[in-house]
Amino acid sequence: MNEDAFRTVIEPFRIHSVEPLQMTTAQQRREVARAAAYNLFQIHSSEVLIDLLTDSGTGAMSRDQWAAIQHGDESYAGSPSYFVFRDAVRALFPYEHVIPTHQGRAAEKILFSVIGGPGKVVPSNTHFDTTRANIEWTGAEAVDLVIEEGRDPQALHPFKGNMDTARLEALLTDRGEDVACVMMTVTNNSGGGQPVSLANLRAVSEIAHAHGKLLILDACRFGENAWFIREREEGQSGRDVPDIVRDMAACADGMTMSAKKDPMGNIGGWLALDDDGLAQECRSMLILTEGFPTYGGLAGRDLEAIAQGIAECVDHDYLRYRVRSTAYLAEALDHLGVPCLKPAGGHAVYIDARAMLPHIPSLEFPGQALAVALYETGGVRSCEIGSVMFGRHPDGTESPAAMELVRLAIPRRTYTQSHIDYVIEVCERVAEQAPDLTGYRIVDEPPALRHFTAAFERIE
Repeated sequence: MNEDAFRTVIEPFRIHSVEPLQMTTAQQRREVARAAAYNLFQIHSSEVLIDLLTDSGTGAMSRDQWAAIQHGDESYAGSPSYFVFRDAVRALFPYEHVIPTHQGRAAEKILFSVIGGPGKVVPSNTHFDTTRANIEWTGAEAVDLVIEEGRDPQALHPFKGNMDTARLEALLTDRGEDVACVMMTVTNNSGGGQPVSLANLRAVSEIAHAHGKLLILDACRFGENAWFIREREEGQSGRDVPDIVRDMAACADGMTMSAKKDPMGNIGGWLALDDDGLAQECRSMLILTEGFPTYGGLAGRDLEAIAQGIAECVDHDYLRYRVRSTAYLAEALDHLGVPCLKPAGGHAVYIDARAMLPHIPSLEFPGQALAVALYETGGVRSCEIGSVMFGRHPDGTESPAAMELVRLAIPRRTYTQSHIDYVIEVCERVAEQAPDLTGYRIVDEPPALRHFTAAFERIE
Protein backbone atom coordinates (compact mmCIF):
# COMPACT_ATOMS: atom_id res chain seq x y z
CA MET A 1 0.00 0.00 0.00
CA ASN A 2 1.25 3.49 -0.86
CA GLU A 3 1.62 5.31 2.45
CA ASP A 4 1.00 8.64 0.70
CA ALA A 5 -2.30 7.58 -0.90
CA PHE A 6 -4.70 9.21 1.54
CA ARG A 7 -7.90 10.78 0.25
CA THR A 8 -7.53 13.86 2.44
CA VAL A 9 -5.02 16.50 1.39
CA ILE A 10 -4.32 18.44 4.59
CA GLU A 11 -3.11 22.01 4.90
CA PRO A 12 0.71 21.82 5.07
CA PHE A 13 0.83 24.30 7.97
CA ARG A 14 -0.53 24.98 11.46
CA ILE A 15 -2.42 28.11 12.48
CA HIS A 16 -0.22 30.39 14.58
CA SER A 17 -2.42 33.45 15.09
CA VAL A 18 -6.02 34.27 14.22
CA GLU A 19 -8.20 37.32 13.59
CA PRO A 20 -11.90 37.54 14.42
CA LEU A 21 -14.75 37.49 11.92
CA GLN A 22 -17.77 39.71 12.49
CA MET A 23 -21.06 37.84 12.25
CA THR A 24 -23.95 39.70 10.58
CA THR A 25 -27.60 39.04 9.82
CA ALA A 26 -29.19 38.92 6.39
CA GLN A 27 -31.07 42.14 7.12
CA GLN A 28 -27.86 43.90 8.10
CA ARG A 29 -26.18 42.73 4.91
CA ARG A 30 -29.07 43.93 2.75
CA GLU A 31 -28.72 47.38 4.33
CA VAL A 32 -24.94 47.33 3.84
CA ALA A 33 -25.29 46.38 0.17
CA ARG A 34 -27.84 49.13 -0.42
CA ALA A 35 -25.63 51.73 1.27
CA ALA A 36 -22.71 50.63 -0.91
CA ALA A 37 -24.83 51.13 -4.07
CA TYR A 38 -24.58 47.36 -4.61
CA ASN A 39 -20.86 47.58 -5.36
CA LEU A 40 -19.08 44.96 -3.26
CA PHE A 41 -15.76 46.82 -3.58
CA GLN A 42 -17.34 49.61 -1.53
CA ILE A 43 -18.28 47.41 1.46
CA HIS A 44 -16.11 47.64 4.58
CA SER A 45 -14.21 44.39 5.05
CA SER A 46 -15.38 44.21 8.66
CA GLU A 47 -18.89 43.66 7.27
CA VAL A 48 -17.79 40.67 5.18
CA LEU A 49 -17.81 37.17 6.64
CA ILE A 50 -15.91 35.19 3.98
CA ASP A 51 -13.95 37.47 1.66
CA LEU A 52 -13.39 35.89 -1.76
CA LEU A 53 -13.25 39.19 -3.64
CA THR A 54 -9.62 38.59 -4.61
CA ASP A 55 -6.58 36.49 -3.81
CA SER A 56 -4.37 39.56 -4.29
CA GLY A 57 -2.52 40.52 -1.11
CA THR A 58 -5.12 38.79 1.07
CA GLY A 59 -3.22 35.61 1.95
CA ALA A 60 -1.62 34.74 5.25
CA MET A 61 2.12 35.30 5.41
CA SER A 62 4.18 32.53 6.96
CA ARG A 63 6.25 32.53 10.12
CA ASP A 64 9.38 32.80 7.98
CA GLN A 65 7.97 35.73 6.01
CA TRP A 66 7.22 37.61 9.22
CA ALA A 67 10.71 36.80 10.44
CA ALA A 68 12.16 38.06 7.15
CA ILE A 69 10.46 41.42 7.76
CA GLN A 70 12.81 41.95 10.69
CA HIS A 71 15.73 41.85 8.25
CA GLY A 72 14.34 44.74 6.23
CA ASP A 73 16.88 47.49 5.60
CA GLU A 74 15.23 50.82 4.83
CA SER A 75 18.19 52.54 3.18
CA TYR A 76 17.03 54.75 0.32
CA ALA A 77 19.64 53.48 -2.13
CA GLY A 78 21.48 50.17 -2.29
CA SER A 79 19.58 48.42 0.49
CA PRO A 80 20.74 44.81 1.01
CA SER A 81 17.06 43.87 1.08
CA TYR A 82 16.86 44.72 -2.62
CA PHE A 83 19.61 42.27 -3.46
CA VAL A 84 17.93 39.51 -1.43
CA PHE A 85 14.75 40.21 -3.40
CA ARG A 86 16.54 40.45 -6.76
CA ASP A 87 18.36 37.15 -6.24
CA ALA A 88 15.12 35.39 -5.22
CA VAL A 89 13.46 36.58 -8.44
CA ARG A 90 16.45 35.59 -10.56
CA ALA A 91 16.53 32.11 -9.02
CA LEU A 92 13.35 31.41 -11.01
CA PHE A 93 13.30 34.20 -13.62
CA PRO A 94 16.92 34.86 -14.65
CA TYR A 95 16.31 38.21 -16.34
CA GLU A 96 19.08 40.79 -16.27
CA HIS A 97 17.07 43.71 -14.88
CA VAL A 98 14.73 43.28 -11.88
CA ILE A 99 12.78 46.46 -11.14
CA PRO A 100 10.63 46.48 -7.98
CA THR A 101 7.25 48.21 -7.96
CA HIS A 102 4.60 48.71 -5.31
CA GLN A 103 2.29 46.25 -7.09
CA GLY A 104 1.67 44.61 -10.45
CA ARG A 105 -0.34 47.39 -12.08
CA ALA A 106 2.56 49.77 -11.49
CA ALA A 107 4.79 47.43 -13.51
CA GLU A 108 2.16 47.45 -16.26
CA LYS A 109 1.87 51.23 -16.13
CA ILE A 110 5.62 51.70 -16.49
CA LEU A 111 6.03 49.15 -19.29
CA PHE A 112 3.16 50.39 -21.44
CA SER A 113 3.99 54.04 -20.85
CA VAL A 114 7.26 53.22 -22.60
CA ILE A 115 6.20 50.80 -25.37
CA GLY A 116 2.50 51.63 -25.84
CA GLY A 117 0.80 54.57 -27.50
CA PRO A 118 -1.79 55.35 -30.20
CA GLY A 119 -1.80 52.85 -33.04
CA LYS A 120 -0.02 50.16 -31.04
CA VAL A 121 -1.56 46.75 -30.33
CA VAL A 122 -0.76 44.24 -27.58
CA PRO A 123 -2.02 40.68 -28.10
CA SER A 124 -2.42 38.27 -25.18
CA ASN A 125 -4.25 35.08 -24.39
CA THR A 126 -6.54 37.24 -22.23
CA HIS A 127 -5.66 40.57 -20.63
CA PHE A 128 -6.86 41.14 -17.08
CA ASP A 129 -8.61 44.37 -16.13
CA THR A 130 -5.69 46.54 -15.03
CA THR A 131 -3.48 45.28 -17.85
CA ARG A 132 -6.11 46.15 -20.41
CA ALA A 133 -6.72 49.52 -18.78
CA ASN A 134 -3.02 50.42 -18.72
CA ILE A 135 -2.67 49.47 -22.40
CA GLU A 136 -5.77 51.42 -23.43
CA TRP A 137 -4.77 54.41 -21.30
CA THR A 138 -1.83 54.97 -23.66
CA GLY A 139 -4.12 54.81 -26.70
CA ALA A 140 -3.00 51.29 -27.65
CA GLU A 141 -5.32 48.36 -28.34
CA ALA A 142 -5.50 45.25 -26.16
CA VAL A 143 -6.39 42.10 -28.13
CA ASP A 144 -7.39 38.73 -26.65
CA LEU A 145 -6.41 35.60 -28.59
CA VAL A 146 -7.33 32.76 -26.24
CA ILE A 147 -8.17 29.40 -27.84
CA GLU A 148 -11.82 28.69 -28.61
CA GLU A 149 -12.16 26.26 -25.69
CA GLY A 150 -11.11 29.08 -23.38
CA ARG A 151 -14.30 30.97 -24.24
CA ASP A 152 -16.57 28.01 -23.41
CA PRO A 153 -17.17 27.61 -19.66
CA GLN A 154 -18.11 23.94 -20.02
CA ALA A 155 -15.36 22.82 -22.41
CA LEU A 156 -13.01 20.30 -20.82
CA HIS A 157 -9.47 21.13 -21.89
CA PRO A 158 -6.39 20.85 -19.66
CA PHE A 159 -4.94 24.18 -20.83
CA LYS A 160 -7.82 26.54 -21.59
CA GLY A 161 -5.49 29.49 -21.06
CA ASN A 162 -3.54 28.71 -24.24
CA MET A 163 -3.18 31.31 -26.96
CA ASP A 164 -4.53 30.65 -30.45
CA THR A 165 -1.23 30.57 -32.32
CA ALA A 166 -2.86 30.77 -35.77
CA ARG A 167 -4.60 34.01 -34.82
CA LEU A 168 -1.35 35.35 -33.35
CA GLU A 169 0.52 34.55 -36.56
CA ALA A 170 -2.20 36.25 -38.59
CA LEU A 171 -2.11 39.37 -36.42
CA LEU A 172 1.66 39.64 -36.60
CA THR A 173 1.57 39.12 -40.35
CA ASP A 174 -1.13 41.75 -40.92
CA ARG A 175 -0.14 44.33 -38.29
CA GLY A 176 3.37 43.43 -37.24
CA GLU A 177 4.64 47.01 -37.23
CA ASP A 178 1.90 47.97 -34.75
CA VAL A 179 2.58 45.21 -32.21
CA ALA A 180 4.33 46.61 -29.15
CA CYS A 181 4.92 43.18 -27.61
CA VAL A 182 3.16 39.86 -27.15
CA MET A 183 1.89 38.98 -23.66
CA MET A 184 0.92 35.71 -21.97
CA THR A 185 -1.05 35.69 -18.73
CA VAL A 186 -0.25 32.68 -16.51
CA THR A 187 -2.59 31.50 -15.24
CA ASN A 188 -5.29 33.15 -17.36
CA ASN A 189 -7.30 35.00 -14.69
CA SER A 190 -10.05 36.51 -16.84
CA GLY A 191 -10.50 33.15 -18.52
CA GLY A 192 -11.18 31.34 -15.26
CA GLY A 193 -7.72 30.91 -13.77
CA GLN A 194 -6.89 28.46 -16.55
CA PRO A 195 -3.28 27.40 -17.16
CA VAL A 196 -1.07 27.73 -20.22
CA SER A 197 0.89 24.68 -21.37
CA LEU A 198 4.64 24.80 -21.76
CA ALA A 199 4.25 23.64 -25.36
CA ASN A 200 1.91 26.54 -26.14
CA LEU A 201 4.20 29.02 -24.42
CA ARG A 202 7.11 27.77 -26.50
CA ALA A 203 5.07 28.01 -29.69
CA VAL A 204 4.01 31.58 -28.91
CA SER A 205 7.63 32.45 -28.12
CA GLU A 206 8.81 31.08 -31.46
CA ILE A 207 6.17 33.04 -33.38
CA ALA A 208 6.80 36.29 -31.51
CA HIS A 209 10.56 36.09 -31.91
CA ALA A 210 10.29 35.14 -35.59
CA HIS A 211 8.50 38.48 -36.05
CA GLY A 212 11.05 40.34 -33.91
CA LYS A 213 8.66 40.93 -31.00
CA LEU A 214 9.27 40.67 -27.27
CA LEU A 215 7.26 38.13 -25.31
CA ILE A 216 6.31 39.39 -21.86
CA LEU A 217 4.78 37.18 -19.17
CA ASP A 218 2.04 38.49 -16.92
CA ALA A 219 3.22 35.93 -14.40
CA CYS A 220 1.14 36.58 -11.27
CA ARG A 221 0.28 32.92 -10.71
CA PHE A 222 3.34 31.26 -12.20
CA GLY A 223 3.61 28.64 -9.44
CA GLU A 224 0.05 27.43 -9.93
CA ASN A 225 0.56 27.38 -13.71
CA ALA A 226 3.75 25.32 -13.34
CA TRP A 227 1.94 22.85 -11.07
CA PHE A 228 -0.76 22.33 -13.71
CA ILE A 229 1.98 21.75 -16.31
CA ARG A 230 3.50 19.12 -14.01
CA GLU A 231 0.16 17.42 -13.42
CA ARG A 232 -1.42 17.67 -16.89
CA GLU A 233 1.16 18.07 -19.65
CA GLU A 234 2.70 15.12 -21.40
CA GLY A 235 6.37 14.72 -20.57
CA GLN A 236 6.27 17.02 -17.53
CA SER A 237 5.11 14.60 -14.83
CA GLY A 238 7.39 14.29 -11.83
CA ARG A 239 9.48 17.36 -12.62
CA ASP A 240 10.37 19.92 -9.96
CA VAL A 241 8.15 23.00 -10.16
CA PRO A 242 11.08 25.47 -9.96
CA ASP A 243 12.59 23.85 -13.06
CA ILE A 244 9.28 24.17 -14.93
CA VAL A 245 9.10 27.86 -13.92
CA ARG A 246 12.59 28.39 -15.32
CA ASP A 247 11.51 26.78 -18.59
CA MET A 248 8.53 29.14 -18.70
CA ALA A 249 10.82 32.11 -18.05
CA ALA A 250 13.21 31.00 -20.79
CA CYS A 251 10.44 31.43 -23.38
CA ALA A 252 10.02 35.13 -22.62
CA ASP A 253 12.03 38.34 -22.64
CA GLY A 254 10.61 39.75 -19.44
CA MET A 255 7.67 39.83 -17.08
CA THR A 256 5.25 41.96 -15.14
CA MET A 257 4.40 40.62 -11.72
CA SER A 258 2.11 41.19 -8.78
CA ALA A 259 3.86 39.76 -5.73
CA LYS A 260 0.46 39.87 -3.98
CA LYS A 261 -0.52 36.62 -5.73
CA ASP A 262 1.71 33.55 -5.80
CA PRO A 263 4.61 35.01 -3.75
CA MET A 264 2.11 35.71 -0.95
CA GLY A 265 3.11 39.27 -0.21
CA ASN A 266 0.62 41.74 1.19
CA ILE A 267 1.99 44.32 -1.25
CA GLY A 268 4.58 44.50 -4.01
CA GLY A 269 5.44 43.55 -7.56
CA TRP A 270 8.15 43.84 -10.15
CA LEU A 271 9.03 44.36 -13.78
CA ALA A 272 11.88 42.21 -15.11
CA LEU A 273 13.53 42.60 -18.51
CA ASP A 274 16.56 41.46 -20.49
CA ASP A 275 16.68 44.39 -22.93
CA ASP A 276 19.14 46.99 -21.59
CA GLY A 277 17.69 49.98 -23.42
CA LEU A 278 14.09 49.19 -22.52
CA ALA A 279 15.07 48.57 -18.91
CA GLN A 280 16.79 51.96 -18.75
CA GLU A 281 13.68 53.73 -20.03
CA CYS A 282 11.52 51.83 -17.55
CA ARG A 283 13.86 52.69 -14.66
CA SER A 284 13.58 56.36 -15.56
CA MET A 285 9.80 56.05 -15.40
CA LEU A 286 10.12 54.13 -12.13
CA ILE A 287 12.08 56.96 -10.52
CA LEU A 288 9.45 59.42 -11.69
CA THR A 289 6.44 57.44 -10.44
CA GLU A 290 7.52 54.85 -7.86
CA GLY A 291 10.90 55.45 -6.27
CA PHE A 292 14.59 54.65 -6.50
CA PRO A 293 15.43 51.46 -8.46
CA THR A 294 16.46 49.50 -5.35
CA TYR A 295 13.15 49.96 -3.56
CA GLY A 296 10.60 50.96 -6.20
CA GLY A 297 7.78 52.01 -3.91
CA LEU A 298 8.36 49.25 -1.35
CA ALA A 299 9.87 49.17 2.11
CA GLY A 300 12.90 46.96 2.59
CA ARG A 301 10.85 44.72 4.86
CA ASP A 302 8.38 44.10 2.02
CA LEU A 303 11.22 43.10 -0.29
CA GLU A 304 12.44 40.58 2.29
CA ALA A 305 8.97 39.09 2.81
CA ILE A 306 8.44 38.73 -0.94
CA ALA A 307 11.80 37.02 -1.36
CA GLN A 308 10.80 34.40 1.19
CA GLY A 309 7.36 34.03 -0.39
CA ILE A 310 8.90 33.34 -3.80
CA ALA A 311 10.61 30.30 -2.33
CA GLU A 312 7.48 29.11 -0.53
CA CYS A 313 5.09 29.37 -3.48
CA VAL A 314 6.87 26.70 -5.53
CA ASP A 315 6.85 24.14 -2.70
CA HIS A 316 5.14 20.96 -3.88
CA ASP A 317 3.24 20.28 -0.66
CA TYR A 318 1.86 23.81 -0.68
CA LEU A 319 0.85 23.68 -4.36
CA ARG A 320 -0.81 20.28 -3.97
CA TYR A 321 -2.91 21.66 -1.10
CA ARG A 322 -3.62 24.92 -2.92
CA VAL A 323 -4.91 23.38 -6.13
CA ARG A 324 -6.76 20.54 -4.43
CA SER A 325 -8.60 22.83 -1.99
CA THR A 326 -9.81 24.95 -4.92
CA ALA A 327 -10.98 21.82 -6.74
CA TYR A 328 -12.84 20.76 -3.57
CA LEU A 329 -15.06 23.83 -3.81
CA ALA A 330 -15.58 23.40 -7.57
CA GLU A 331 -16.53 19.74 -7.22
CA ALA A 332 -19.01 20.46 -4.45
CA LEU A 333 -20.73 23.18 -6.48
CA ASP A 334 -20.85 20.93 -9.53
CA HIS A 335 -22.47 18.20 -7.41
CA LEU A 336 -25.15 20.72 -6.39
CA GLY A 337 -25.80 21.65 -10.00
CA VAL A 338 -24.29 25.14 -9.69
CA PRO A 339 -22.79 25.81 -13.15
CA CYS A 340 -19.08 26.55 -12.90
CA LEU A 341 -16.28 27.02 -15.37
CA LYS A 342 -14.51 23.69 -15.93
CA PRO A 343 -11.99 22.44 -15.11
CA ALA A 344 -11.22 24.24 -11.84
CA GLY A 345 -8.42 26.78 -11.94
CA GLY A 346 -5.73 27.18 -9.33
CA HIS A 347 -6.70 30.28 -7.39
CA ALA A 348 -10.47 30.55 -7.81
CA VAL A 349 -13.75 28.95 -8.73
CA TYR A 350 -15.79 30.80 -11.38
CA ILE A 351 -19.56 30.45 -11.31
CA ASP A 352 -21.18 30.77 -14.74
CA ALA A 353 -23.73 33.50 -14.03
CA ARG A 354 -25.05 33.44 -17.60
CA ALA A 355 -26.02 29.77 -17.21
CA MET A 356 -27.30 30.20 -13.66
CA LEU A 357 -29.38 33.32 -14.41
CA PRO A 358 -30.43 32.92 -18.06
CA HIS A 359 -33.40 35.25 -17.53
CA ILE A 360 -31.12 38.25 -16.85
CA PRO A 361 -29.67 39.85 -20.03
CA SER A 362 -25.93 40.41 -20.12
CA LEU A 363 -26.28 44.19 -20.04
CA GLU A 364 -28.39 43.88 -16.89
CA PHE A 365 -25.31 42.24 -15.38
CA PRO A 366 -26.19 38.72 -14.19
CA GLY A 367 -22.76 38.40 -12.58
CA GLN A 368 -23.39 41.46 -10.45
CA ALA A 369 -26.83 40.11 -9.47
CA LEU A 370 -25.29 36.82 -8.40
CA ALA A 371 -22.42 38.46 -6.51
CA VAL A 372 -24.80 40.72 -4.56
CA ALA A 373 -27.03 37.73 -3.75
CA LEU A 374 -24.07 35.77 -2.36
CA TYR A 375 -23.23 38.68 -0.08
CA GLU A 376 -26.77 39.40 1.07
CA THR A 377 -27.51 35.72 1.68
CA GLY A 378 -24.37 34.66 3.52
CA GLY A 379 -21.85 37.49 3.76
CA VAL A 380 -19.64 35.98 1.04
CA ARG A 381 -17.93 38.66 -1.04
CA SER A 382 -17.01 37.68 -4.60
CA CYS A 383 -16.07 39.49 -7.81
CA GLU A 384 -18.02 39.93 -11.05
CA ILE A 385 -15.93 39.16 -14.11
CA GLY A 386 -18.31 39.84 -16.95
CA SER A 387 -20.04 42.75 -18.61
CA VAL A 388 -19.51 45.14 -15.69
CA MET A 389 -15.75 44.59 -15.87
CA PHE A 390 -15.35 44.13 -19.62
CA GLY A 391 -18.56 45.30 -21.30
CA ARG A 392 -17.63 48.91 -21.94
CA HIS A 393 -15.14 49.75 -24.69
CA PRO A 394 -12.73 52.70 -25.00
CA ASP A 395 -15.10 54.44 -27.43
CA GLY A 396 -17.89 54.32 -24.82
CA THR A 397 -19.98 51.61 -26.49
CA GLU A 398 -21.34 48.61 -24.59
CA SER A 399 -21.49 44.95 -25.57
CA PRO A 400 -21.78 41.71 -23.60
CA ALA A 401 -18.57 40.19 -22.31
CA ALA A 402 -17.49 36.82 -23.70
CA MET A 403 -18.46 35.16 -20.42
CA GLU A 404 -20.52 36.27 -17.41
CA LEU A 405 -18.61 34.92 -14.43
CA VAL A 406 -18.51 35.39 -10.68
CA ARG A 407 -15.09 34.65 -9.24
CA LEU A 408 -14.70 33.08 -5.82
CA ALA A 409 -10.99 33.84 -5.32
CA ILE A 410 -9.50 31.90 -2.44
CA PRO A 411 -6.86 33.77 -0.40
CA ARG A 412 -3.76 31.69 0.24
CA ARG A 413 -3.49 29.89 3.61
CA THR A 414 -6.37 31.93 5.02
CA TYR A 415 -9.58 29.88 5.28
CA THR A 416 -10.18 26.37 6.58
CA GLN A 417 -12.33 23.64 5.07
CA SER A 418 -15.25 24.59 7.32
CA HIS A 419 -15.17 28.10 5.85
CA ILE A 420 -15.33 26.62 2.36
CA ASP A 421 -18.14 24.27 3.40
CA TYR A 422 -20.05 27.34 4.54
CA VAL A 423 -19.46 28.99 1.15
CA ILE A 424 -20.89 25.87 -0.50
CA GLU A 425 -24.04 26.16 1.62
CA VAL A 426 -24.44 29.83 0.72
CA CYS A 427 -24.10 29.02 -3.00
CA GLU A 428 -26.68 26.26 -2.64
CA ARG A 429 -29.17 28.63 -1.04
CA VAL A 430 -28.58 31.32 -3.68
CA ALA A 431 -29.07 28.72 -6.42
CA GLU A 432 -32.51 27.98 -4.97
CA GLN A 433 -33.33 31.71 -5.21
CA ALA A 434 -31.90 32.09 -8.73
CA PRO A 435 -35.21 32.36 -10.65
CA ASP A 436 -36.25 35.29 -8.45
CA LEU A 437 -33.07 37.34 -8.84
CA THR A 438 -33.25 40.45 -10.99
CA GLY A 439 -30.63 42.47 -12.86
CA TYR A 440 -28.96 45.80 -12.17
CA ARG A 441 -28.33 49.05 -14.00
CA ILE A 442 -25.36 51.37 -13.56
CA VAL A 443 -26.36 54.82 -12.32
CA ASP A 444 -22.88 56.31 -11.97
CA GLU A 445 -19.49 55.20 -13.29
CA PRO A 446 -15.94 56.47 -13.85
CA PRO A 447 -14.35 56.60 -17.31
CA ALA A 448 -12.10 53.56 -16.67
CA LEU A 449 -12.09 50.44 -14.48
CA ARG A 450 -15.70 51.11 -13.58
CA HIS A 451 -16.20 47.91 -11.60
CA PHE A 452 -14.20 49.32 -8.69
CA THR A 453 -16.37 52.36 -8.00
CA ALA A 454 -19.56 52.26 -10.11
CA ALA A 455 -22.92 52.71 -8.40
CA PHE A 456 -25.77 50.32 -9.21
CA GLU A 457 -29.47 50.08 -8.61
CA ARG A 458 -31.56 46.94 -8.70
CA ILE A 459 -34.05 46.53 -11.53
CA GLU A 460 -37.34 45.69 -9.83
